[in-house]
Amino acid sequence: MGEIVCIANQKGGVGKTTTAVNLSYALACLGQEVLLVDFDPQGNATSGLGIEVKDDDKTVYNFLTKTASFKEVVRQTSNEMLDILPSNKDLAGAEVELVNINGREKFLKEQLSTIKKMYNFIIIDCPPSLSLLTINALVAADNVLTAIQCEYYAMEGLARFINTTTKVKQFLSPQLKIDGGILTMYDGRMNLANQVKEEVSKFYGDKVYKTPIPRNIRLAEAPGFGQSIFEYEPSCKGTKAYMDLAIEFLIRRGAKAEDFENMQYLSSSKNSDFDFGG
Repeated sequence: MGEIVCIANQKGGVGKTTTAVNLSYALACLGQEVLLVDFDPQGNATSGLGIEVKDDDKTVYNFLTKTASFKEVVRQTSNEMLDILPSNKDLAGAEVELVNINGREKFLKEQLSTIKKMYNFIIIDCPPSLSLLTINALVAADNVLTAIQCEYYAMEGLARFINTTTKVKQFLSPQLKIDGGILTMYDGRMNLANQVKEEVSKFYGDKVYKTPIPRNIRLAEAPGFGQSIFEYEPSCKGTKAYMDLAIEFLIRRGAKAEDFENMQYLSSSKNSDFDFGG
């Protein structure tokens, strides 16, 4: 049975989608069968992996509203271990359609339960808001990961989001756990970044991931080419950071550190192999 992980933050521009895409791709490179659910009407995770959605294509909206089957919606990415449920602006209409339906917050959970056993991990990329879509993602998830940008307002938004997550756990989804926070756009040379890192560590304790994601121009450029960072620039700091994050993610779930000591050619990408050894 797979684990469903929701990557969320009500604040936009914090590296949430970048993390969803590249963590998913890294896990696939490590041999995990992964499904990425693009649950944001902007569809950035979809385009960021080079998936084109035409007007008559079925999307996660159709899967959510039960107007198309999983097989009609799912698409394979450039990595044969990574699938995606693509999104587009149609998903925004789902909130209006579901708002007066009983159990509206459980639609995604019900749908994902039918395919959960097919994957090791299902990663949900949420919209940057506390909307009905985000609530659906939190209710469906076993764990929630929060991307936290290293900037002044990070802690204010984080406290509000954790309060919402706690209420979802209390009233809608008792199994939901807070897996931790991931620091994004981190620059160790900046005092502010280190102050945020210290405050987040106080907030999360040992749940904050030890692997920060650095500010890296290649990470910003990759989505424009419809590629993960592993395809766009295999040797950059952003690539190494997301691979280290994926390894830490798996170690938290019982993998052994020694299993990753001499990694070489781990990718199942159709485009190329990546050497993470040394």
